[in-house]
Amino acid sequence: MAGIIDFHVHIFPPEIVARREAVFDRDRYFAWLYGRRSARLATAEDLVAALDEAGIRAAVAMNFGWSDPDLCRRTNDYLLEAGRRFPGRVYPCVMVPFADPVAAIAELERAARAGAVGLGEIMPDGQGLDLDRPEGLGPIVSAAARLGFFVVVHASEPVGHSYPGKGTVWPQRLERLYSLFPDVRFVFAHLGGGLPFYGLMPEVKAALRNVWFDTAALPFLYEPEAVRIVAGIVGPDRLLFGTDFPLIGYSRMLDYLGRAGLSPTGDSPEAWKFFGTNACRLLGLEGTR
Repeated sequence: MAGIIDFHVHIFPPEIVARREAVFDRDRYFAWLYGRRSARLATAEDLVAALDEAGIRAAVAMNFGWSDPDLCRRTNDYLLEAGRRFPGRVYPCVMVPFADPVAAIAELERAARAGAVGLGEIMPDGQGLDLDRPEGLGPIVSAAARLGFFVVVHASEPVGHSYPGKGTVWPQRLERLYSLFPDVRFVFAHLGGGLPFYGLMPEVKAALRNVWFDTAALPFLYEPEAVRIVAGIVGPDRLLFGTDFPLIGYSRMLDYLGRAGLSPTGDSPEAWKFFGTNACRLLGLEGTR
């Protein structure tokens, strides 16, 4: 499996992993998502051990959608340190306090100097961001683009079953976001809440020129063939292998994708793109093939 990049994982500082309850009062959204002990948390060491066991080349580590500026900076520091301790294995994405654009841009600039690669995973429902009026995000996402970052946004479906984290970041709201900022490289998590299926509309497909979609947590959401259907609609260049580790482990995710006909050991150019080449391009790395 040499060359595979997991574009969507989450890691947290050891003190949060050990005592998650200590930050529940400071972030109610985090408490909602991780209030159950069955909701797993992982450190950088846990992640790298899992990568080694599965034979995965690297992972893009997302921060959480914190609102508290101190939690943003503290967890950013941990992610940036993980990137330095595990060069070429862990690529950090950072979070900023959106309520204070000046502080947010300063934090993005600090993180860029320290090796960050992206901004995310933005969680609009938890952070109080109004995607019906995304103009207010302009200074921050534009600064991220100027620094060479891609921007990762949590998304969910407007229909179907409920689960922790399902909110109101629906396709029509994402459409407003990418339409307003067409030069920003967006990654919409969890197949963008179903947005790629609207790529059968020519005007939507044309507008998605700077948007990618990851497969994080998909075994909880769709039948495996959804991945192949989306690849056929928006093109294999727009899909990124993502697990949402530690929510989903590598054996389960690879089995799910295998049932969709995607194997990292095969000779399909489509699979090469999905498992690594697309991620390499977004990260500015040499390709896997």
